Amino acid sequence: MEEEIEKGSHEYSEDDDTEVFEEEKVSRWAKDQENNTININHVDHQEDEKMVASIEMKLTKKKALLEFRCMVEDAILGNYILENSEKKLSKKEKNKMIEQLREITLWGVPLLPSKSHESTDTVLLKFLKAKDFKVQEAFKMLQKTLKWRKDNKIDDILEEDLLLNLEPGKVLCVNSADKEGNPLCYTMYGAFKDKGFYKRVLGTEEDREKYLRWRIQIMERMIKKLTLKAGEADAVLQITDFKNLPVPEMKELRSVTKKSFLLLQSYYPEMVHKNILINVPFWYYTSLMVSSKIINHRTKRTFILARPSRVTQTLLKYMTPENLPVEYGGLRRDNDCEFLPEDCASEATVRASSSRSLKIPVSEAGMTIVWDVTVVGWDVTCREEFIPDDEGSYKVLLHKYKDKKIGDTIRNSFYINEPGKLVISIDNPTLKKRRVFYRFKARPYVPNYNMIN
Repeated sequence: MEEEIEKGSHEYSEDDDTEVFEEEKVSRWAKDQENNTININHVDHQEDEKMVASIEMKLTKKKALLEFRCMVEDAILGNYILENSEKKLSKKEKNKMIEQLREITLWGVPLLPSKSHESTDTVLLKFLKAKDFKVQEAFKMLQKTLKWRKDNKIDDILEEDLLLNLEPGKVLCVNSADKEGNPLCYTMYGAFKDKGFYKRVLGTEEDREKYLRWRIQIMERMIKKLTLKAGEADAVLQITDFKNLPVPEMKELRSVTKKSFLLLQSYYPEMVHKNILINVPFWYYTSLMVSSKIINHRTKRTFILARPSRVTQTLLKYMTPENLPVEYGGLRRDNDCEFLPEDCASEATVRASSSRSLKIPVSEAGMTIVWDVTVVGWDVTCREEFIPDDEGSYKVLLHKYKDKKIGDTIRNSFYINEPGKLVISIDNPTLKKRRVFYRFKARPYVPNYNMIN
């Protein structure tokens, strides 16, 4: 009897422990679920707050735009958009002035909101963004811009002959567009290393004013390429090359460059998408720090500085290799008779400490194949050869490159007299991967015949 009681007591103890364990397990699970629910609710709450803040910001900006539109409308119809005129006008003259102001435009876009032009809001938003959506400040900026344009006859500047005896593309070049469709403008300061050229262009105050006006003319010409429609290209991408830049003592160049930046900041709000400065010398960093005191924070955000070793990588973030000039490691050549910008390049990657072969099959004899190759950063060995399909034919070594530098680009051609393939082999001994861009085309071979009289 005692044995049965002890046994029964022992069996009860095991069941009891099991129940306690299960209860603890259920309790822990419930707490975990509660904590997860709290975390999820916390995350949801944060997301809700971000969404509310985003909506409130959009509403604030929309309200600012509506207020700005009303202010501009009233200013045009009230005859004070060009700031208050001290000259007293008769009623007839005032009505005539208002009629003229109703047709006022900026960069070819009507400013009167009631005209409902599709680009008016795009232009007004540029002034609002430049002043962080502070309507009064944006309005004052618009007034000063219109007055400056009137006083300096900027609307007629495209008709002016401002030839500075500059070779095309020597100082400034406007070509192609970035990935977003924004027009590109290159400025090359290395040309000013020539003292004779420097004196001829910037020697006198009159010369410097003419040069500055020429820069404004170029900016106006680039703006003509913009649609200024919502969602389309509405700004310019500027690239300034400091390679072979003269010594910092050339104060005239520094002065006119500073004035150019200030004019763009004051009278062309949000018209520069990015200001990419390449091949920047060390001393210029100090100069830029000093100048930064007169450049506002929104203008500063457009600046991107690239040292010589990072030029190609930096520019390829904003433009395709087909639109990047060969001197900067791209594939674009002036007056190119072989390839168009629409001829897209293929991209390949060569891993660190490895090799890769790019094979271009040519199935038809009697053709000439032309190809472009560029390797971002180079420091690789490149070999080009033609391998016939017929095993009895010999391989042809076309070229071998060992000392290609950053910014170099290869273009070659070869007459194909039998089917085979062009093989471009790239050996990368560095510890970093290399990006390769290449394109090719085959064209019929046209022999040249000399006519003998």
